[in-house]
Amino acid sequence: MKKLLITGGAGFIGSHFIKYIIDNHPDYTVINVDNLTYAGNLDNLKSIESNERYSFIKTDICDAISINELMSQGIDYVINFAAESHVDRSIIDSSQFINTNVLGTNTLLEAAKTYGIKKFIQISTDEVYGSLGHEGVFTEESPLAPNSPYSASKASADLMVRSYYQTFGLPVNITRCSNNYGSHQLPEKLIPLMICNAYEDQSLPLYGTGLNIRDWIHVKDHCRAIFQVLCKGKNGEIYNVGANNERTNKDIVMSILRALNKTESLITLVEDRLGHDYRYAISYDKIREQVGWQPEIDFEEGLQEVIGWYLENMEWCKETRRRLKTYYKCIYG
Repeated sequence: MKKLLITGGAGFIGSHFIKYIIDNHPDYTVINVDNLTYAGNLDNLKSIESNERYSFIKTDICDAISINELMSQGIDYVINFAAESHVDRSIIDSSQFINTNVLGTNTLLEAAKTYGIKKFIQISTDEVYGSLGHEGVFTEESPLAPNSPYSASKASADLMVRSYYQTFGLPVNITRCSNNYGSHQLPEKLIPLMICNAYEDQSLPLYGTGLNIRDWIHVKDHCRAIFQVLCKGKNGEIYNVGANNERTNKDIVMSILRALNKTESLITLVEDRLGHDYRYAISYDKIREQVGWQPEIDFEEGLQEVIGWYLENMEWCKETRRRLKTYYKCIYG
């Protein structure tokens, strides 16, 4: 039985990955490490919480004593999902992003080196590459040019991961994915925010002109990509994970409005975010060619499925929004 240590496993992408492993790969056990900040919710894992191959430990990835104790228990692989990830919050206060995303990653790397982990996968983001104009795509060879404190912290973590491969020979991979969507995503992110607001006939705030462009991938496709990298990724390599589903933010909002039979009058254009990247687009040729992965879920079908999930789980949305409101009030007043 192979033993996986998953950090940030109570969050959006991490919880989906854990469920994917437990449901599809019986030769793996999973230890979920999460500090249960506002972004972590164990309700995301209700369907597998009693599975004998799954266990949960509450701790901070910056806690070197706890992390070393865990790593000493025969862990085979580490996948680091744990991160502060909301760009807007990083603009207000970057300190926690540096602490978790950089120092936390370094703590994990040190422990992985000490205990001879067979593979360390860093879950990163396409935002480390910065912004594109109307043409071109990012590849794994594109220079890092982060434009927000969040993306700068993720780029810094990526460089630390790379250094542990180059200096110590630690077997690592870095995955950089485009925008994820799916169930259980916090309603501070674009798609769930707009679904929840539209359902309640609240204003839909769009930054600037609403014409910023993102490539969207279903979280389940992302999870399959990560597993393929775990199994087949070449040590030291970076893999971009995308889906060629470029949409403007306004396109996304209009699709949601149509699905909910709401009018465009709910949209409110608000002052643009500082350092707002215009466009992200990445090539996934390398991961397709080297590990045999490609996206499977059609965006329009996936979006309709996700809209349906939120409509059926409005109580989850309301409770999550209450938690978010409490968190933001405590932190920012």
